[in-house]
Amino acid sequence: MIHNYKISWGNNVLELGHRVCIMGILNVTPDSFSDGGVFFDCNAAVAQGVKMVEDGADIIDIGGESTRPFSSGISSEEELKRVVPVIEKLAPHIHVPISIDTTKANVAKAAMEAGASIINDISALHHDRDMAKVAADYGAPVILMHMQGTPKTMQASPGYDNLFEDIRNFLEAAIDYAEKNGILRSRIIIDPGIGFGKTVQHNLLIIKHLNEFKTFNVPVLAGLSRKSFIKHILKDQKAKDEKVGFSLIEVGTQAAVAMAVLSGADIVRVHNVADTVATLKIIEAVESA
Repeated sequence: MIHNYKISWGNNVLELGHRVCIMGILNVTPDSFSDGGVFFDCNAAVAQGVKMVEDGADIIDIGGESTRPFSSGISSEEELKRVVPVIEKLAPHIHVPISIDTTKANVAKAAMEAGASIINDISALHHDRDMAKVAADYGAPVILMHMQGTPKTMQASPGYDNLFEDIRNFLEAAIDYAEKNGILRSRIIIDPGIGFGKTVQHNLLIIKHLNEFKTFNVPVLAGLSRKSFIKHILKDQKAKDEKVGFSLIEVGTQAAVAMAVLSGADIVRVHNVADTVATLKIIEAVESA
């Protein structure tokens, strides 16, 4: 069953369901696990944001704090210094919405003032209880993600009584909390949190059964680009001391994107927008044949 969603806010409209939207990742960090430091310079980050839109991105997701496994957080002051200048410079040059990837309410608020209009909170509004008010005040769509633990602890020993039931219960509570705090359900997107407190097998099962999360009747985002489970699977076929090449990880990412889309993803969050556009074109062509 195909679910169509229309998210409207301000001057923005996202129509999901009849096609998959692409969220381009723009990490303004020195230490993200796959591209840390590459776009840490403000001008380089802005240029990359413009390029991703030209390549076909529907949303640009800007983050200033690494959430790789075992990472520690940074101060809000440092995060603001990283993201606000990029948003201010990028927003006037692109026609797609910018999302701010943060768990801090003051960072989200400053990002909104700078030109962002979506809040992508990996803590599902739990880390900072002022976040829901910021989203409600600005009428911003929110992305609520499931995570077991924190980035520093999530991969220590992830386990579940029932993988899908546990994640569904978490997301149901997160949606309820958001609605009770003034966020319209029509502006809520959920993310089962691939790679955030999950084993390789957990991640594969989530991708295979993304439709399990369509019962909430809100869009589902899949963030799987360059995740460690891809490296793990590909490395199994190689010598233990040999690193998996970057190009091979990109191939693995696109295979995972294809599976996620076929399983019901409405939004895919990726580093390589151009390759993802090609992947989606092939899927759409096959499905419409």
